[in-house]
Amino acid sequence: MRFENLSNLLAHLESDVSLFAPEQLRQRIEVLDELDAHFGDDVLIAPMPPSTDATVFARAVSLRKRLAAANAAIYSAIRKDIQQGNADGLRDWVDLCRQASDASAPGLGYDHLDDLIAGVLQIPDPVEVIRPGHEQVFYQPTPVRHVLAMIEQSGLSEDDVLVDFGSGLGQLCIVASILSGARAIGVEIEHAYTESARECVRKLRLSRIEFLQANAREADLSEGTVFHVYTPFTGSILRTVLDRLRHESTKRPIKVCTLGPCTDTVAREPWLRTNMRPDSDRITVFCS
Repeated sequence: MRFENLSNLLAHLESDVSLFAPEQLRQRIEVLDELDAHFGDDVLIAPMPPSTDATVFARAVSLRKRLAAANAAIYSAIRKDIQQGNADGLRDWVDLCRQASDASAPGLGYDHLDDLIAGVLQIPDPVEVIRPGHEQVFYQPTPVRHVLAMIEQSGLSEDDVLVDFGSGLGQLCIVASILSGARAIGVEIEHAYTESARECVRKLRLSRIEFLQANAREADLSEGTVFHVYTPFTGSILRTVLDRLRHESTKRPIKVCTLGPCTDTVAREPWLRTNMRPDSDRITVFCS
């Protein structure tokens, strides 16, 4: 973008007083993304891009600080509510952000709902992550819109125990438990991810979530009623886990929620049924 247009863009944003109203959270997230696109991934720490006017860059840094501070105040208030056992604030902000998004959009991309949850949870970065082993898939968090779809389509409630295979940094378990009241158990083989997830739970004072550092082929599944599988593994590992879930289904009714390539494999399981068209780009809920 030419310098004149960047300057005009900043002038427009700087003069928009409504942008700093609390309810404009989503709009601020979008503006922050736009600033990052023009001035670097994070203008607060990135060096000034070549050929960018120093004055314009300084204005962008100042504006980004103000926008980030406005959002941080909201995230802090939501966190305090959660620490006191009140999830209404998070529910309200999720609903507000969803009104302007396509909650049913397929695919694995992220949107402003993910920015909201990341700002609230503030999960610490993991340390010394080991490269995934054979048949294991590199971790990426489930997009929040799909987490919300999983909660709603599975009918997840406080009477359920959600088990998330390959729970990673724990976002799905934490969000699902806060919003639905369900107990949640994350099964994750990577120690660094598990420690980060546990630290987040400790800071938020959540008592109905636990993270097991365990191999999914061996983890205790005896309490689960709803199982989430975002293709954390393939091949023989997936086969073993599905056989274990089939065994659990002989003891009680269970649901299996899938996302990603594993959906096609799960859809072929004769002991599972669904009233949805299996779609790897969306949550599919299977019942035993």
